[in-house]
Amino acid sequence: MNLDQLKANRSKRELKPLPISDKELCERFSQVFTAAVNDVLRENGLLHQVLPSNIMPLKDEMVLCGVAFTVKGSKNLTLESEMEQRAKMLEEIGDGSVVVWDTSEDDESAQWGEVMTMASKLRGCKGAVVDGGVRDTNKVLELEFPVFCKYRTSNGMLGRFRMIDWQIPVMIGQVFIYPGDIIFGDIDGVIVIPRDIAYDVLLRSEYIKENEKEIKQMVLDGLTPTEVVKKGGYF
Repeated sequence: MNLDQLKANRSKRELKPLPISDKELCERFSQVFTAAVNDVLRENGLLHQVLPSNIMPLKDEMVLCGVAFTVKGSKNLTLESEMEQRAKMLEEIGDGSVVVWDTSEDDESAQWGEVMTMASKLRGCKGAVVDGGVRDTNKVLELEFPVFCKYRTSNGMLGRFRMIDWQIPVMIGQVFIYPGDIIFGDIDGVIVIPRDIAYDVLLRSEYIKENEKEIKQMVLDGLTPTEVVKKGGYF
């Protein structure tokens, strides 16, 4: 059995430089919308880039976009060095990142809360996506920090859940997420944009946003749906 290709697919990927800075890339993605990005990814044959539909923003108006900083964990009762491990992870979060938690489908604990928000925000983190829970919700909201999660709970991780590793490839739902991928979330959920095509996806998404203005104008002008389609529009 030759596992070299599988190992290569599951290993960390080199963070290749893009034609523009990560900061500009993410700022521009934030000005479009996830549906447009989804359509572009579909054009590229990528049909499974959206995280499960139950991962939603704490507030509908929240928008986040940043570079994936991945965390993997699972249910675990052990306590030794847990806080030290957590502190080390937080210290490695970089400016412009979005922390993405693969919780092995945990349904009990909060992997994110107020103090973690404060610590990561000070390091320039742009948001958190948690396939699990959040607590201290009122305090997190006061900090105006975008968080997308499955549920809210008062349960902390300690004694219930712990990290396995971070900055490794993870999987949430059907989506593989590699450190350095672009994470974009809005009211319609979270989409993962592979880094190596992120710039091209951005340009095409911006085009779609502008093109839809013309389509909307056709509708406002009274064209029938059939006429709109004949003119290159869509619904």
